[in-house]
Amino acid sequence: MRTLISITDLSKTYASGFQALKSVSLDVQKGEILALLGPNGAGKTTLISLICGIVTPTTGSVLVDGHDIIRDYRATRSLIGLVPQELTTDTFEKVLATVTFSRGLFGKKPDPAHIEKVLRDLSLWDKRNSMIKELSGGMKRRLLIAKALSHEPRILFLDEPTAGVDVELRKDMWGLVRELQATGVTIILTTHYIEEAEAIADRIGVINKGEIVLVENKTELMQKLGKKQLTVELGEKIETIPSQLQAYNLELDEDGTHITYTYDTQAERTGITALLSELRQSGINLRDLVTTQSSLEDIFVTLVRESE
Repeated sequence: MRTLISITDLSKTYASGFQALKSVSLDVQKGEILALLGPNGAGKTTLISLICGIVTPTTGSVLVDGHDIIRDYRATRSLIGLVPQELTTDTFEKVLATVTFSRGLFGKKPDPAHIEKVLRDLSLWDKRNSMIKELSGGMKRRLLIAKALSHEPRILFLDEPTAGVDVELRKDMWGLVRELQATGVTIILTTHYIEEAEAIADRIGVINKGEIVLVENKTELMQKLGKKQLTVELGEKIETIPSQLQAYNLELDEDGTHITYTYDTQAERTGITALLSELRQSGINLRDLVTTQSSLEDIFVTLVRESE
């Protein structure tokens, strides 16, 4: 895959002295969906603002398809569509007019067919003659996406795109994002919804306190950092775990009826066979076994804690 966005040693320190971003380096590949996860104040929106040329970096550089975001601002900005986190729209403007106007801002010739397709894809065509103030919060969120897509960008930034929308609409938007990717659009999104990143992203980036903690292929990340747990349901209640089993670092629940064993999926041996054998030798009766794997949310929480 070809690198479309190249970020090198990017930092931002505001006049107050607050350093929002610290020497971030990151490459975004053409056609991928990259999800940026991080707690509030981690630097996600600052990073997007810098890449889009809205905020000037203190140090570092950003190249978009080989163009410097500062020296070649018009060229780079025309490649980018941005859906901001805040709902900033002219409430008395009509839907069709505002999306059409957004296209014109980028010097694009009128294309009513394209505008209609965008509005239909976002279920807004029936509202094309409605004033923005008449739209629901979810519709306003979709309108921002329509405006961002009006000039046919090759790169789309989505800053918390599904904040405040219901689950059904969120899944519809996920489908739209996948469709855009299929047409060759590169997508970078920030999100608080772990399941959103897990559902649609190709790579996951974790950012905390202005620093990139990790950027990894989603599947490889879950394989590398994910843990599996074996929960053993006991036939009879026990008070404590036998001393000969201490090496397994087992956890006994409050009821004394379930033992949990956590193991590394990448280890040469999981130790499960030996554990089950020793449980039986200890006189512990087993009723059932259940295996679960840590979610992306578990991994995210662990990474953020380790970076504190």
